[in-house]
Amino acid sequence: MKYLPIDNSLFIKNRKKFTAQLKPNSLAVFNSNDIYPISADSTLPFQQHRDIFYLSGVDQEESILVLFPNCPKENHREILFLKETNEHIAVWEGEKLTKKTAFITSGIKTAYWLQDMKKVMFELMTQCETVYINTNEHYRANVETETREDRFTKWLKEKYPAHTVAKSNPILQRLRSVKEKQELDLIQKACDITEKGFKRILSFVKPGVMEYEIEAEFMHEFLRNRSKGFPYTPIIASGNNANVLHYIENNQECKSGDLILMDVGAEYANYSSDMTRMVPVSGRFTKRQKEVYNAVLSVKNEATKMLSPGTLWADYHIEVGKVMTSELLSLGLLSKADIQNESKDLPAYKKYFMHGTSHHMGLDTHDYGILTEPMQANMVFTVEPGIYIPEEGFGIRLEDDVVIQEKGAPFNLMRNIPIEADEIEGLMN
Repeated sequence: MKYLPIDNSLFIKNRKKFTAQLKPNSLAVFNSNDIYPISADSTLPFQQHRDIFYLSGVDQEESILVLFPNCPKENHREILFLKETNEHIAVWEGEKLTKKTAFITSGIKTAYWLQDMKKVMFELMTQCETVYINTNEHYRANVETETREDRFTKWLKEKYPAHTVAKSNPILQRLRSVKEKQELDLIQKACDITEKGFKRILSFVKPGVMEYEIEAEFMHEFLRNRSKGFPYTPIIASGNNANVLHYIENNQECKSGDLILMDVGAEYANYSSDMTRMVPVSGRFTKRQKEVYNAVLSVKNEATKMLSPGTLWADYHIEVGKVMTSELLSLGLLSKADIQNESKDLPAYKKYFMHGTSHHMGLDTHDYGILTEPMQANMVFTVEPGIYIPEEGFGIRLEDDVVIQEKGAPFNLMRNIPIEADEIEGLMN
């Protein structure tokens, strides 16, 4: 891993919060992700399953975490099963976790090699009544691939059909959505790396630059600051490409007079940042571009103020829609007749602003969080309104990451990343 070691007190705290929610006499199991094949002997870079990382800090393939807080044997209340390391593996792949380094990483004292898992699990299963399995129930999830977690769950249920089965995910949805101070510091680090990348490209952008060259400049700065790179596929969209919400080709020339929409972020220690900024290819916004830009910025600033404990996500978006409607009227993009004739299910502003304003953020870019429950302090949200005008050849989106506070305005983790149009022009010139 490129990131610096994380104090294991974070993972110890996370496990205590999780096990406090379990039914009596139950255990929970979490698996690492697979290393996914491409073809021949090629594989995708390993990405750890966020749940096992959240609970243990283990960032390695072929690892299993078992939590059994009521286990009669005290040393079996927290167990890690790890891929056994040896000199051959160390030479070809690099060092893997030993039982000692696993304890330093996670604070878990008991570790077995993976080949002992079935024998140890048999003993544990004779002592528990309920097994918590880990399913993916994120509201955006659309998974067709069978995961390592899926295969383990299938084996467990077939091997031990008499046990009661419960779900870990609802517990984790609530726990992971509210961040600890150490987590906020890690997200701040990711945002700080993103800031360095953005400031780097301000002097790089000019007519004739390719979108992928800007992507490369971000990647260069991210890697040299201990990031693996982007936590999601970056969007570098010049001109009319910005009106494609998930444009990821990044293969067009940036032309004089156009704007570039950059929806990018750095990860750090598996934690995400998620930023969107607009820059003019020629270093200056046109009058119309700046007019729309400032309207989007105004909506973003107002939407940020609305994020407070007790707010419901659906109500929040209705209120943001009212602010956006006002701005679109001022820009001449909507008429009063458009507003009078709009339907409740499809308000008029959706013609120019068709996506949501905010989502949870953390270990995943679209992080865990139950949208039907009120917002809480120490939740991290993006704020990302946009106005997209294909007929005028540009679209504008602006995005920051903010932490909800117990009282007062949210804390902006991207407060040091330039966003005012005049400031961006000044830095580019």
